[in-house]
Amino acid sequence: MAENVTLTAETREGTGKGAARAIRRTGRIPAVIYGDKKDPIAITLGYTEVLKQVNTGTFMSKLVDMEIDGETIRTIPRDVQFEPVRDFIMHVDFLRLGKGAKVNVEVPVVFLNEEDTPGLRAGGVLNVVRYTIELNCPASAIPSEIEVDIAALEMGDSVHISEITLPEGVTSVIDDRDFTIVTIAAPVAEVVEEEEEGLEGEEGVEGEGAEDGDAEGDADAEGDE
Repeated sequence: MAENVTLTAETREGTGKGAARAIRRTGRIPAVIYGDKKDPIAITLGYTEVLKQVNTGTFMSKLVDMEIDGETIRTIPRDVQFEPVRDFIMHVDFLRLGKGAKVNVEVPVVFLNEEDTPGLRAGGVLNVVRYTIELNCPASAIPSEIEVDIAALEMGDSVHISEITLPEGVTSVIDDRDFTIVTIAAPVAEVVEEEEEGLEGEEGVEGEGAEDGDAEGDADAEGDE
């Protein structure tokens, strides 16, 4: 399961751009906690602590236990806003999670047994269509990753979402089609060779036609003489 993160926050009174700029000058980030049919809470967080979590690449799918004035509020990040020029974190939104809540999260895909895959050993290429899958999960049971075993795949084989056993209570957000996760594709060199062979065959047919035409032309010329 995905690990939980604990962050210590402080409530803030001021809102608006001026107050937010003042908070950032102190090395903290303005943030807000909303949801669960309760009033939003305006907070600040230490910049270094938040940046460390953002840099993991999995921040948006982690549960965050927010400690505020002796109270712990369970949340999940919903949006991280960056300053476009300096890539500086400007603001973070957190969704408050009530008991029994379910959330949509993007979970990374991990491919198992690549070294045993017949298609790869024969020179095929692992063509990853989806590196993450958007899932609807109980907030208390978010998987850290989805494992896809490709040990039996031959050249040209694919794995679709219907072939993946998801954890109990977890479903794919995309439910209107059986989308592809990964395929074993033929090497590019093979494809190019096949295309070249096809072109050579077409050129041969055209050449034969031209030769026939020339022969007929010669015969006609002899007749004229």
